[in-house]
This record gives sequence, C-alpha cells and structure tokens, in this order.
Amino acid sequence: MANYRRNFVAGGSFFFTVNLAERKSSLLTEHIELLREAFRYTRSRHPFEINAIVVLPEHLHTIWTLPAGDCDYAMRWRLIKSRFSRSIPKRERISRSRLGKGERGIWQRRYWEHTLRDELDYARHVDYIHINPVKHGHVNSVAEWPYSSFHRHVEMGVYPADWAGDVEAMATGEL
Repeated sequence: MANYRRNFVAGGSFFFTVNLAERKSSLLTEHIELLREAFRYTRSRHPFEINAIVVLPEHLHTIWTLPAGDCDYAMRWRLIKSRFSRSIPKRERISRSRLGKGERGIWQRRYWEHTLRDELDYARHVDYIHINPVKHGHVNSVAEWPYSSFHRHVEMGVYPADWAGDVEAMATGEL
C-alpha cells in the first residue's frame, strides 16, 4: 500500500483537487447549494480563507490559506465531505469495501494537495483553477462558468472580464 505523505504547514496556502468517486457524476453542480452550505458550516467552526475555487460536475479545485498556527486541512476536508454526503439523497453505488466501513460512495477517499511555494506558484494555480471549465469543455470562456471564484477576482481587479488564461501552457503541463 502506498505511503501517503502530506505537507502540513501552519498558516500555509494549499492547492487541492478533490474528486467524486463516480467520475461521470454531476453531483457537485447539481447540489451546489448543499456544497456551499458544507463549506460555510466548516468555515464557521474552523476558519480558513478560500483564495480561489472552481466546482465542476465531478471534481473541484481550490486554494486555501489556513490561519497562523493551524495546519489541519484534513479535518476541514473530512467535515466538508461528510456534511455534503449526509445532505444528499442516497442513490450512489456503494462498493463492498465502503459498505463494510459504513461509508457512502460519493467521494474518492484521497485528494491531491500541493503546498504553494511562492507567488508565482500561487498565481499559476489560481490561473489553472479558473481556466479549468474551459479545459474540460464545459464552456468556451472562463466568464461563462458560474461555479468559480473567477467572477470575484474580476470584481477585485485581478483579471479582466474577458481573461482566457494560458490554455496552451495548461495543455502542455507547464503548470
């Protein structure tokens, strides 16, 4: 079995990719308000800053900054995932392994985490987050996707409203 190692940096900024177990599902966008509520609930009890986020039908990407002295993003993900899971109807396929552990079959057990190293790393990941709906063919322009912090970043003056990102760099893996 793989030995997963997480980088816990108190007060750090982290990029995450979190997937549903069923990659053809669209639970996240179908139940976007329940997902938002799960985030609000968790943030009200264990604060963190959401610097950027995009929610696609079957996965999401986000950047969080944790409070000084706090490095427990794993607990926050556990709360978000469990709160969302408990709030939606039970219709998913559940494997024997998950049944035996009393789990639902909504989320992949693990998630991708990357500790952001510097401002350039941070900026590239914010761009990656915002271009993701275009990359996956959900929309033709970044501004068309409603489940994204892109719109907030436009209001803050970070991006122009017609920003398209560097799709070529994303496609070649230069991120």
